[in-house]
Amino acid sequence: MSGIDLYPTSLRLLGRDVLVVGGGKVAARRAQGLLDAGAKVTVVAPEAAHDVVRLAEAGVVAWARRGYETADLEGVWFVQTATGVPAVDARVAAEAEERRIWCVNAADHESSAAWTPATARVDDVTVAVNAGGDPRRAKALKDAVALALRTGKLPLRRRRQFAGRVALVGGGPGDTGLITVRGRTLLAEADVVVADRLGPRGLLEELGDGVRVIEVGKAPGAHTATQDEINEILVREAQAGNVVVRLKGGDPYVLGRGGEEAAFCRRHGVDVEVVPGVTSAVSVPAAAGIPVTHRGLATGFSVATGHDELTELPARPDHTIVLLMGVRRLADSAAVLRSRGLGDSTPVAIVERGWTPEQRVTIGTLGTIVDRARAVGVANPAVIVIGDVVRVSPYAPSDVAEAPLSTNRQ
Repeated sequence: MSGIDLYPTSLRLLGRDVLVVGGGKVAARRAQGLLDAGAKVTVVAPEAAHDVVRLAEAGVVAWARRGYETADLEGVWFVQTATGVPAVDARVAAEAEERRIWCVNAADHESSAAWTPATARVDDVTVAVNAGGDPRRAKALKDAVALALRTGKLPLRRRRQFAGRVALVGGGPGDTGLITVRGRTLLAEADVVVADRLGPRGLLEELGDGVRVIEVGKAPGAHTATQDEINEILVREAQAGNVVVRLKGGDPYVLGRGGEEAAFCRRHGVDVEVVPGVTSAVSVPAAAGIPVTHRGLATGFSVATGHDELTELPARPDHTIVLLMGVRRLADSAAVLRSRGLGDSTPVAIVERGWTPEQRVTIGTLGTIVDRARAVGVANPAVIVIGDVVRVSPYAPSDVAEAPLSTNRQ
């Protein structure tokens, strides 16, 4: 057989009796795959590898500790031979053929009545590859197809109506390459994408035909939709049977109101999945070469919005403070931090539109940053970093990078 004369199909083995003859590594892999399909597995082998023993001790397979007997085929739907002894495998295959039982003969694929393909599962999609009897080739092809599915390179969108669901996907700081693999997979499945203005907008251009994009972006003083309206949209679209991806910037649960959206969906009986994202609180400083912690400079960090009071945060240059969307109240925030003991020489960086072609970094100190920001017209979206870690940035001017460390360190 070259594979041309195969008729590809999938067996439903849930609750059915299957037989694995052999106890080595191949037998263990096949037994696990059959278990994953819901089959009732019996292994026949005088000795068995650790993985087979483990399955038997857990009670998930039955292990007959002896050689194969013809009676082992009684009531069996499917057989896998993997003894490593061609004569034994051939006997099992021949006796299974006489009884019209499908059998995969691991010792002789050319004469085997059935072949086991290389398989991978991506959500509810199963990829199965036969490659002319070349298992390594089949595995390489299977891995490539599975990767393309997981990264959204192949269409995963359903064409039949199923129960709707919602996925809250953290898109990262905006660069299309910084979304998670799981996030890309869900975008490939989506019927509806509810999009923020700060997410990876370039991914919207890659959506398949017929995918609806609902814009709900928020900007200071200009909201396309209120949070209550966004919640209602998610539930309404899911209850209509759609796969809904709520594509958010950063991480849904880091100052992104994802918790509210998830709770609203669950209260209305809508299945919801949360996919973490690369939070801008850490990734945007990194885009400017600033680590939020650095040996000898900072061992911890706090994240807040510019609208929060800063009176409860540690006020030391060796504890990094990251402010999200804090440009409008920069002067107030600087004044609060100075009143709590941070000196005017404490380094400050503002990273606008991080990870985009329009990224801009403005660096000064707590005493100068307000004037510098005003002079260049700093605007949101921006992340503000306060503390000695700013000195590490390659954008730091010499008066900041080389200045003596602050004296109020702990």
